Amino acid sequence: MIVAELELDTVEVLKRGLVDKMKINKPHPMHDSSEILHIRNSCYKQEVEHVRQHFQQQYQNWIQLDGLKSKWWIWNSIIKEVSISMKYIHSYLERMGSRQAACINRLCITPKELQYRLGEFGQYCPVCLALQYHLVDCSETAVLTHAAEHRGRYYKMCGEDHLERFLVTPDQFVTPSCPRTLPEPHLLPRKITESQVKKRFPQQVEMKGFCPVTYLDGRRRYEALVRGKMEYAVEYRERIYIFETKEKQAKFLRIPEAYWDQKLPSKVPPLCEPVPLTSLPTLGYLEQGVAVAVIKAMTAVGCLKPKYPFLSIQRSALLYVAFYLKAFNHKSTDYTSQKYKKKLALFEENCALIPYLTSTMRGNYRPPSERPIDFEFKLNRFLALGDSPGASSVL
Repeated sequence: MIVAELELDTVEVLKRGLVDKMKINKPHPMHDSSEILHIRNSCYKQEVEHVRQHFQQQYQNWIQLDGLKSKWWIWNSIIKEVSISMKYIHSYLERMGSRQAACINRLCITPKELQYRLGEFGQYCPVCLALQYHLVDCSETAVLTHAAEHRGRYYKMCGEDHLERFLVTPDQFVTPSCPRTLPEPHLLPRKITESQVKKRFPQQVEMKGFCPVTYLDGRRRYEALVRGKMEYAVEYRERIYIFETKEKQAKFLRIPEAYWDQKLPSKVPPLCEPVPLTSLPTLGYLEQGVAVAVIKAMTAVGCLKPKYPFLSIQRSALLYVAFYLKAFNHKSTDYTSQKYKKKLALFEENCALIPYLTSTMRGNYRPPSERPIDFEFKLNRFLALGDSPGASSVL
């Protein structure tokens, strides 16, 4: 089963609703006014989020298509998706009938069923473990593009190449023929967050906070003693390690045995005391604290050059920067960020009314039948902004 969603913005929905409203031969009266359509569209967008999330998480069969494309393009796109799914289903049934391993992609397998039928390697790639003795955890990849079924059990591979090798000779990579087995759960490395590291206090990080991967790959030289970052932390054998980069954290997760048991030299670089942000002078405080965010906001306002109806250019630019900073503040909650992103989008739509009306109202008078479909709607929206207290009231 595939669920297809056609994506359309509110303005396009109202345009198409107005076209349907102007049709003469209707079988029965309908509630198709602009207000009703706007309410129905708002309710749809609110409810579809939960439905979309459910199908994406549980069945991975939700596809989104551009509703502005032609009906032939949409039809061909859906036929293409259905054909791909049918190809996987036919291949699965054929290989299962021949008692061969088969890919389980696009079979709408839920996470609960996957977890219940996982093989002895769990979410780790059995091919990497057998060929390289690498612990490659595939749990962060929700899609089953590289997953297969063999003897009623599910196995996840790290890529297309390893999936093909598993499908050809699956017995080579599973018990009892596999050369290596998965270590016990307490011997498996796992990522931990910065807050989890802090909760483990007074336990200290190993190697005094230096990155074990950088140190060993740098041939244990003094220059290779680089401090790790708390955001890249791993727990292994009840010890905590922190790493310089995400790539080096991933390398440790693959082959922890090579890096975990190292000794530091007697002489190590001194610990640099962090400088409190509030102790910097005003210019330095702004540079270190908000420079990047302000530069991005100024770049955005410079590219858009917004002019809000009935407000000056200066105030329009200031309001846009304020909305932008609130919408993309990484310290805000998801709810707050989403709220101000919607307000920013609404602000941009209102700013776009001026160039639209300017280009549309040029030349001689045109009767209503010759005007664009959304002209009346946007003109009334523009005039209504003159009676409102202004965009600053929603900050």
